[in-house]
Amino acid sequence: MKQYMKQRIQRVFNKTDLPLEGILVKNEGETVFEKNFFYLTGLTTGLYEGCIVIAYPDGSLDLFVSELEAELAKQAEGDLHIFRSRTELQQQLQNAIGSLTHIGLNFSGLSHYECQILIKEHPQITFYNVSNAFVQARMIKDTEEIHAIKQACIISDRVAEKIPSLITINMTEHDLAAGINYHLQRYGAIAPAFDTISSFGAHTSQPHYTHGTTQLKEGDFILCDFGAKLNQYHSDITRTFVYQKKTLQQQEIYEIVQQAQYAALETIQPGIPAQQVHNAAVQVIDKSPYKGRFIHSTGHSLGLSVHDGGIGFTETCETLLQPGMVLTVEPGIYIPSVGGVRIEDDIVVTKEGYTSLSNAKKSFLEIS
Repeated sequence: MKQYMKQRIQRVFNKTDLPLEGILVKNEGETVFEKNFFYLTGLTTGLYEGCIVIAYPDGSLDLFVSELEAELAKQAEGDLHIFRSRTELQQQLQNAIGSLTHIGLNFSGLSHYECQILIKEHPQITFYNVSNAFVQARMIKDTEEIHAIKQACIISDRVAEKIPSLITINMTEHDLAAGINYHLQRYGAIAPAFDTISSFGAHTSQPHYTHGTTQLKEGDFILCDFGAKLNQYHSDITRTFVYQKKTLQQQEIYEIVQQAQYAALETIQPGIPAQQVHNAAVQVIDKSPYKGRFIHSTGHSLGLSVHDGGIGFTETCETLLQPGMVLTVEPGIYIPSVGGVRIEDDIVVTKEGYTSLSNAKKSFLEIS
């Protein structure tokens, strides 16, 4: 087994004091898509519906996959078990863990139905919740994970640079979202990281608006929030433009948001509480005419999930930054019925401060 994969598995065990002989993760599929299945196996393609991985304290693992996924699963290291029916899977599991008595489960990634089946089929085992151990382990990315996120960022950077050439008068938000998604995959993404946001005009004042039939008109803000999914990892960036000629107010708002992002970035260093980064961005905006119009956190962790959990640049997060943490930095100003600006980039905390993983241009472009 590759050393970094063995260390990844052992990192999860090291984040709990429970007397575990193994950790079992089941990927139920579409209803409960278990990211930790991919974290433990390192697999990058495939659905693995109904498949199971059991990790052990020494860093080894057993992988149980359906015949449908057998060829893809050969990419993983560990003992591979192929099942053709649920009965066969049940027998294979019994052979693997029948003599064990203490197993960890990620309760937050397993339905109550599947949990009850495991308890019924393995009455000799005490199952423990290790959800927090996964959150803590995944908070610090290893070199392979950072590389994967960087590759996803390279794709989203290319798309960001492409956006001005996609803009045409009277196009709809749907049109722009489709263009962004097309180019994400054209440049190598397996899929968009999430439902792409492409909002025009007053809709840009709604941070989680996605897209609709609204047509672009002169003077509109254009806000694009999107990312690439590649090898199970994600990027997440936002760029804001204006169609035709910008107003003085639009220029002012953009410059303040840019200053807020710069202040947040300059604050990042290992050992400080995450909330300090958020406070730096808020202070810039609250000293401007737009006090109170920054209505969300300054950033969130990023990785196998777009919101990877455990840490964020929020008002209340006291978690200390550590090298290897990957987060977004995304201040914004939102004015209902007028519009909004958000600038978002992805960074990794380093021993010296941070490194930006996304590098698309951030000048306030007038697109004509």
